[in-house]
Amino acid sequence: MLTETITPPSHRCVALLIAAPASGQGKTTVTAALARWHTRQGRRVRVFKCGPDFLDPYWHQLASGAPVHNLDGWMVGMDEVRARLHAAAAQADVILIEGVMGLFDGSPTAADLAEHLGIPVLLVVDAAAMAGSFGALVLGMQQYQVGVPWAGVLANRVASAMHAHMLQTSLRTPALWLGALPPLGQGKHGQLLPERHLGLVAAHELPDAMARLNTAADQLADTPLGHMGWEDWQRFGVEFAAPAAAPEAPLPWLQGRTIAVASDAAFSFIYPANLDCLVAMGANLVFFSPLAGEGLPPCDALWLPGGYPELHAAALAANTGLQADLQVHVAVGKPVWAECGGMLALGQQISDVDGQAQPLWGILPGAGQMQSKLAGLGMQQCVLQGGVLRGHTFHYSRFDCMAPEVARTSRARQMAEAGKGEAVYQHGSVHASYFHAWFASHPRAVAALFGAEPLRWGDAGDAGAACKPASTAGALS
Repeated sequence: MLTETITPPSHRCVALLIAAPASGQGKTTVTAALARWHTRQGRRVRVFKCGPDFLDPYWHQLASGAPVHNLDGWMVGMDEVRARLHAAAAQADVILIEGVMGLFDGSPTAADLAEHLGIPVLLVVDAAAMAGSFGALVLGMQQYQVGVPWAGVLANRVASAMHAHMLQTSLRTPALWLGALPPLGQGKHGQLLPERHLGLVAAHELPDAMARLNTAADQLADTPLGHMGWEDWQRFGVEFAAPAAAPEAPLPWLQGRTIAVASDAAFSFIYPANLDCLVAMGANLVFFSPLAGEGLPPCDALWLPGGYPELHAAALAANTGLQADLQVHVAVGKPVWAECGGMLALGQQISDVDGQAQPLWGILPGAGQMQSKLAGLGMQQCVLQGGVLRGHTFHYSRFDCMAPEVARTSRARQMAEAGKGEAVYQHGSVHASYFHAWFASHPRAVAALFGAEPLRWGDAGDAGAACKPASTAGALS
């Protein structure tokens, strides 16, 4: 008897990819404002963020009231990208995707994603210091990659109605004009959403975060984009087809194991998809707050994600009960995976940019030093457990560690190279690195990090596999 293959139906949904010529143009503010504006209209909104980012999604989640996931053709994989957008389109009225850096930056780029999936681009341009050149810039962006669909352009940080008129009349295609926003807030470059090293201040750290979003939404409502009726928005409708091959579900390697996850303002760099991956492997997750003085919950393994331990070093050091718990946890050989800020917190001390040192938990034989300049940025991968674990790095510190280096990451699609990439340190049952892993790219490796089986780090012979896309993490095709 022949079995009929049933293709899941496609789902049509209004969708925009919000992009810019470069970072710092205001695309996060515009994306969050759009999400808030549509949500206030009673519409169901789902927001996604292109590329690796922990901080912008906090604002988008507050604005939309829904979880925010990351999209990336390499780190996440196009099968997963299609699956998440297809699922969102079945439930939402509007899908908003914030780009990463500039529209044509990276590989694959946000423009590649827009072209591949047919999602129209809303270009946000900081027009504070330009007039007629605005039109030239937009024309160049529009013609650079001819297959990219366009929704229009929104001028940001516009000084006056006269300024807006000059910008609008500079466009070769008048229909692209979707309005102008004034400078919002009093922060850097007039941004409404405040910044510090590593990016925006997370929404949950500001008591007036929702008021800030409502201010941005109010300004957006007074633009041609905000004046559009819901019927007019349908011109941005996109058909989201189901992925040809659904991402493979991980096996229950962590069944019966409890993983403790530090989660608070000092340890907030957590992808929701990473939590989903752990749960899909059978793990029981328990969350705790080192900043609140909590001890380590009963667990089989510990994950210390990245964040801002340098901003809370004194409070973390004061939690001597947790320090003692960690010492016992490691002494009995229970696994710890510490990423970036989690690694710094395990060190002997951390020094600020002026050299002032603050003791920390002293589990790892190393010390952190904050720097005023970026010390690491980019997509990374690590050969582990017979495959490639993908992720990224982004930090303003260095960590001088005396623990053995058991592995080293490499840039995307490249083999590991001595002295390049990020070190992975091992100290007893602790593994630590600046590397932020995307768990779903290689679940078995992640399960091994949390003690499901002995770890097998890649050698020079395995590194060539790092250049080959995995089935769930391939680039655009």
